[in-house]
Amino acid sequence: MGCPIVVLPTAVSTLGGLVFGYELGIISGALMQLKAQFHLTCVQQETVVSALLIGAVFASLVGGWLIDRHGRRTSILVSNLLLLCGSLILSSSNSFLMLVVGRLSVGFAICISSMSCCIFVSEMVPSHRRGLMVTLYEAGVTVGILVAYAVNYVLAGVLEGWRYMFGLAVAPCLAQLVSVWVLPSQNQGLVQLVPDSQNMSDCPEEEPSSNQVLKDHKRFTIFHLFQRKDNLRSRTLIGLGLVLFQQFTGQPNVLFYASTIFQSMGFKNNASAILASLGLGIVKVVATFVAMLCADKAGRRPLLIGGCSVMALGLILIGFLSRNSLLDATRHCSSEPCFNNTMQVHKNPMELDLMKISNHTTDAGLLDMPPAMGSYNWLILICMMSVVAAFSVSFGPMTWLILSEIFPAELRGRAFAFTNFFNWAANLIVSFSFLSVIGKYGHSDLSHCLYLLQSIWSSKIYINVCCRYCFYLIGSQMRLAFLEPSLFME
Repeated sequence: MGCPIVVLPTAVSTLGGLVFGYELGIISGALMQLKAQFHLTCVQQETVVSALLIGAVFASLVGGWLIDRHGRRTSILVSNLLLLCGSLILSSSNSFLMLVVGRLSVGFAICISSMSCCIFVSEMVPSHRRGLMVTLYEAGVTVGILVAYAVNYVLAGVLEGWRYMFGLAVAPCLAQLVSVWVLPSQNQGLVQLVPDSQNMSDCPEEEPSSNQVLKDHKRFTIFHLFQRKDNLRSRTLIGLGLVLFQQFTGQPNVLFYASTIFQSMGFKNNASAILASLGLGIVKVVATFVAMLCADKAGRRPLLIGGCSVMALGLILIGFLSRNSLLDATRHCSSEPCFNNTMQVHKNPMELDLMKISNHTTDAGLLDMPPAMGSYNWLILICMMSVVAAFSVSFGPMTWLILSEIFPAELRGRAFAFTNFFNWAANLIVSFSFLSVIGKYGHSDLSHCLYLLQSIWSSKIYINVCCRYCFYLIGSQMRLAFLEPSLFME
């Protein structure tokens, strides 16, 4: 096998990241049309958003077995087929139930894909390129989010534009499906990792036999993650800490409800709110490419600690500024639930505004407000972008890079799935309550609560716990992961 075998899996992984990011980001703009056409309540909106996460939670329970037993390549193929089905269901939906079913299918698919792609690339590339290649997946995710926000903006004024938003995911999915077929069989997906030697090629060595793969697969069970043998308990603790810290930064809410958040900050209509989201996506892409270039040179731990510190400062400033800013008190949910589960056409006044977006945009895209108040909202936007940038340099790519490195190859799929379960579960908790909290307390009262909570969270937990966690627990032994993932912490 020649060196292109390294390039092709990386391309497949990047396409997987692109689809993953697109599905995460597209709901931000689609939700604004869905809530108008289906008269969705807060709980129903949260259900549509969180259905993807529920599907991902279920996938994490079976994904490890699928990846370790049937291989990375097969797992990616399965995820592509499920994603195609989910996208077709979503784009043809005419009821609330169909939306939920489609999102469940998509969530299951992207969870399997995310685990398979990260592991696949980490095993196929030489150690000195691993940081760059694995973070390419995260780069694909951020580009996918940016593309989703751009599609949201273009289709914001199109009647039933949400159908096209969901349907466009089919294109990169088909591209990845075709690319995966070109890849050779990986004998259950496990390959020997490349030793760092100047006398050896940068390409992977010969694959282990099928019998050896099955033997190694049986040697480890999921219960080994809680044992001291091979320091697996410490590795599991590192993985769990990373995914939980990653989710409780609040980034899921920024991704899923970006347009809704920006409307609350004063961006008057759908178009201006989605345009602000597009700016956020650009910042995320740029920051991720910075992380991609620095991952192998600066190291995982410095990027994590630096990102935590910047996020802490940004959240403190957001909390302080929110006390003095003018937040829009408009409710983002239908006051009465629609239980007939069918699409409503042109009965909601919000939809009339949706069809006439361009007629209501002010010069700055903001509500009419005193200049001083407007400046606070712009400062909040800048702080939010700094938090997103810091996340994209640290927890965004580094979490998946470290997870793909620290577990033995024979157990990696199940270990990845185990930590991923907590990742998606935490994501679900954070996302499912967001609109309900705002709907119950309103933006005015919430801003004062956020000031206190965010300040305490940032200063006490982020700096004192998260940074110390990254510094002491991950430790300097991460250097071993550059040479051989299965030797990490041994």
